Parts: sequence; structure tokens; C-alpha cells
Amino acid sequence: MFRRLLAVLAVLLLVPGLTGAVTATAAAGGYSGIVKLSNCSGSLVRLPQSSELDRALVLSAGHCLESGMPDPGEVVVNQPVSREMALLGADGHQLGLLHASKVVYATMTDTDIALYAVDASYRDIARELGGHPLTLAAAPANVGTPVSIVSGFFTRTWHCSIDRIVYSVREGGWTWKDSIRYAPGCNTIHGTSGAPVVDEGSGEIVGIHNTGNDKGEACTFDNPCEVDENGEVFAQRGLTYGQQTYRVPACFTRNNQLSLVRDGCRLPKPAALPLPVPA
Repeated sequence: MFRRLLAVLAVLLLVPGLTGAVTATAAAGGYSGIVKLSNCSGSLVRLPQSSELDRALVLSAGHCLESGMPDPGEVVVNQPVSREMALLGADGHQLGLLHASKVVYATMTDTDIALYAVDASYRDIARELGGHPLTLAAAPANVGTPVSIVSGFFTRTWHCSIDRIVYSVREGGWTWKDSIRYAPGCNTIHGTSGAPVVDEGSGEIVGIHNTGNDKGEACTFDNPCEVDENGEVFAQRGLTYGQQTYRVPACFTRNNQLSLVRDGCRLPKPAALPLPVPA
């Protein structure tokens, strides 16, 4: 699990313009929008409804939190943090550092996700560093779609395709739903976790890379298994997985504000649900 840091975008296409902003561009064939964390990969992301003046968001995997992996059933919301991460340019060189002061949302329940709020707007990042965000798709991923998994940690890209959407994937005590299984041969390596899974056709992020089966064991740490609707278990050495991100945009209002009580929001909620949290 921890070893998997897939980098997003071997082909970074033109990103749709931010609402009320000039068009943001992710340079083709590069690492524009990709982020390197101390232990994982990530990406500077915008929602379909984001504005250039909104506080920017960084996407990674939930198990990449510096504080450690969330327990099964745990949901982290509005947690103060101080974390620096490197934003990469199209050629993979470091444009500068982003500082995150808040974990807006993180969990390893049903999915494996972490969203950080950065102390700068998209416009500030574009002007000061020359960096631009990638867009989170609001629709589920499709089987057969060619995807790029771009690792900021290794500055390396894997070109794969989506083989199947799996009912659930289990690893240790965690279970993830509607997971992406890549086609055989998508041989990601340790340290690619948190990398975006980018649809090579649209240039949008459809998932987060998070794990792969190392030894052929079933449902153990670093050996995820698939569990279908009837409880049947399947595991195979070498299969690798990502978690879909299409549920994220429905849980945010204007100004990149998280609202887990919003109609259509299907992300897991904390036991004591707080009021909508500004990002």
C-alpha cells in the first residue's frame, strides 16, 4: 500500500479554464500540476466549480498522512497541519514549495483519500510559481480507458488502462469500494501512492493510485484482495489498484468549501458530523 505512489499524466492535456479565470494549462508530456510529498505523490487539483481565487487543494492518498493511517471507520475533517510539498513543472523540475495548513478531508474507509488546503489561491500559484491544477472528473471512470499514473515522488509515469471496476478491495482492516483495477502489466512500484490516475483522453483525474498485490496472498497488508457482492474472494500477485475520485466534487460548495451534508455527497462522514467546513 505505502509503496504505491503513481504519478499522474504522461500526457497532460489542456485543462479547462477555472471558473471566472483564464485557462489553466497542463503541459503535454510533462508533470505540470504534479506534487511530491515527503512519503508519497500527489497533485494540485481543482473542482469543476472552482474559481481562480479559491484556496487551492492538493490531492493524495489517505494513508499518506504524516500523522499516520486513519483507522477503519475514521474520517478526518478540518484538521490543522503544517506540511510542505514540492510542486513540479512540466519537465519534472521543482517550481517551488506549497504549504498546507489544513487536512480538509481524509479517510481510508470506502476509499483512500486525503485533501489538503494550501495557503495560496490558484491564481497566486500560477503567478508566483507558474503552476496550474488538474481537474477532478465528476463522472465515474470507464472500463478500457487509457490512464497515466504520474509519480511526483519518482518523476516517473506509468501508462496503463482500466481493466475493471471492482465491487470492493480489502487490505488488512480496510475496505475500499468501486475500486479501479488496472490491466495486467501495470507494474507500479513502492512509493507511488497518492499519484493521480489521469484519463489520457480528457486530461482529468479519475482516481488516486493506492495499492498492489506483492506476494499473491489474500487480503493481507500489501496484498489486497477483491471481494464481490457474494463475499467471494479473489487475489492475484501483480494486480494493482486505484480509488475513484468522482464523488469528491459533489461534496464541495462554492469557494472550495467542504459540505458533507450536501445533497449528492457520498463520501464517508465522521461519527459526529460538523457543520460545513471552509477549505
